[in-house]
Amino acid sequence: MRTSNQAFLKVVFDEHENVTVCDVASLGLLGLETLCLHATVMRLRWSGGVLLSVAAAYYVYTPLPSAVSEPWKLILLDALFRSFIHAGDAAQALGVCHSVHMLNSVVSRLEVIEPWSSPTVRVTDSALGGVPARVFQPVGGGAKLRRGVLYFHGGGWALGSGRMRSYDLLCRRMAEELDTVVVSVDYRLAPDSVFPDQYHDALAASRAFLSPEVLQRFGVNPARVGVSGDSSGGNLAAAVAQRISADDSMSVKFSIQALIYPVLQALDLNTPSYQQNHNVPILHRHLMARFWLIYLGADPSLLPHLLSSPSSLLHPSISPSIRSHLNWTSLLAAKHQKHYRPVGIETGSREVTGIVPGLVDVRAAPLLAEQGILGRTPRAYVMTCEFDVLRDDGLMYARRLQDAGVTVTSVHYDDGFHGCMVFSFWPFLSSVGQRSLDNYIQWLDHNL
Repeated sequence: MRTSNQAFLKVVFDEHENVTVCDVASLGLLGLETLCLHATVMRLRWSGGVLLSVAAAYYVYTPLPSAVSEPWKLILLDALFRSFIHAGDAAQALGVCHSVHMLNSVVSRLEVIEPWSSPTVRVTDSALGGVPARVFQPVGGGAKLRRGVLYFHGGGWALGSGRMRSYDLLCRRMAEELDTVVVSVDYRLAPDSVFPDQYHDALAASRAFLSPEVLQRFGVNPARVGVSGDSSGGNLAAAVAQRISADDSMSVKFSIQALIYPVLQALDLNTPSYQQNHNVPILHRHLMARFWLIYLGADPSLLPHLLSSPSSLLHPSISPSIRSHLNWTSLLAAKHQKHYRPVGIETGSREVTGIVPGLVDVRAAPLLAEQGILGRTPRAYVMTCEFDVLRDDGLMYARRLQDAGVTVTSVHYDDGFHGCMVFSFWPFLSSVGQRSLDNYIQWLDHNL
């Protein structure tokens, strides 16, 4: 038995070293069969490993424009996000839960943190107008009045929380560096709550924060209060800024609005930025359309029809007035229009605006507001990124605000991508994220 084991080891060693001489005689038939089986298993393992590696690389890799900041970080982040989305879709298909619930469960486990205070910032969970919120208050400073910022997080009106680590760190840094009271609002999320619930929560929190009683409680100067948000949070910030500015019953109003790659309309998902960046992470065109339908409480089966809808300039059911608010051929600079053209009606596409009235509701789509409403809104900061489907939403809104007489600072990042500003902290720290956050805080410091 010992001789057989020695011969077996010798053959394996020799095969590995590509030596042709082998002692088969002492193996016997059973030993030879064992050796063949062992070699087959090893080959299968090796082949499986290669195939798995190739499949993983295929899943992870996404072609990106060469100008994107730190592309491999974005590719890995996108692969992680897509894996969560696919897990959510699988859970929904199996009847376990809604895909968004699965996504939020994962996000909560990974990102949501308890409030913790530091020597410079006191952090507490509270409520504004009945809406949950996290409050960041600078420590010390005596009885002097401070600036105040109301912040709405992003996440397609369906994901995220102001209690997430990334937003906690963002608001904490704002409070510390600007010596500002920052309130991060946790509005209700889709699909459990749909439009206009998120808007109503944002408006209720805004009215409460701007009330003399709350401003006094937090020690905030009524003349120096701003509203801000990113992505869908930028949508809510723009919408409440319009409403508050037009409300003559409010004695205190926002003095600035800071909108970070905001989503502002869904009537035209064929703007140049949607065409250029339709498959650029982390907000793909089909994903943004999906978020819109979830937010507006619409039938998800309308997704292909929303995606195949024509450009607003060619849409037969859109009034000339609304078209003028979305006319990117006149609102966008030539460098952003590039070679893109309005997209016509695709065969078999359904009329979506009549089925989903929220698409033309200014509370959901602030870009559709009339010029007179825009002209009453406060001084604005609008940040956009080149590699973002929402780029043109922000650029058109900045232009329309300027045309209405509002002072606007429009900041565009040629290497930026959607969501980059919240990726300013480890482990998703990015160069463009750091630059955009630094410039955002600097603008708030000079203008609030």
